[in-house]
Amino acid sequence: MRKAISHLERYIATPETPTYTVFSWLPAGVVPDKNLIVIARDDDTTFGVLHSGIHLVWVRAIGSPYGNHPTARRYNSSRVYETFPFPDGLSPNIPAERYADNEPAQAIGAAARALVEDRDRWLNPSEWVEWIRTPEEEAAGFPARPVAKAGHEAALKKRTLTNLYNERPTWLANLHDTLDKAVAAAYGWPWPLS
Repeated sequence: MRKAISHLERYIATPETPTYTVFSWLPAGVVPDKNLIVIARDDDTTFGVLHSGIHLVWVRAIGSPYGNHPTARRYNSSRVYETFPFPDGLSPNIPAERYADNEPAQAIGAAARALVEDRDRWLNPSEWVEWIRTPEEEAAGFPARPVAKAGHEAALKKRTLTNLYNERPTWLANLHDTLDKAVAAAYGWPWPLS
């Protein structure tokens, strides 16, 4: 895994046992622990396909149930990820540069970027957070990290992906719908699916 992500600036990660399967970008300097599934890709198209409702239906159908939550599924790389039928021409064994001019790939990538950007703004609003690195962290190549501005500490602690997806505000649902439409189009499917 370390060799596979060594040349990337970021990579895709998801918890192995989440209540909600949610994908995030991790910077290359972050070493994942054993509870994360790592996907050694840094393109928005792959991220978008994985975070689409189509892939999440696959996760619910193929992933092993765990815990007491009725929809919780274990994200297993060999059972879930490696068996997932990506859209033609967009599979992870194809370098992203080869489909950079592909219209469906561009639409998926744009929708995925919009989702991540808006989600990140909600998680760390600029009026509540400053991004810092100590000189030692900078010298070691660590990414800047968000630190709450005075008076916003308690509110910022509530800004988690779990809380966001529990609330599922309209703006988030709309971003996911746009992503799902783009991914469905890459398969040649109408959206929404029955």
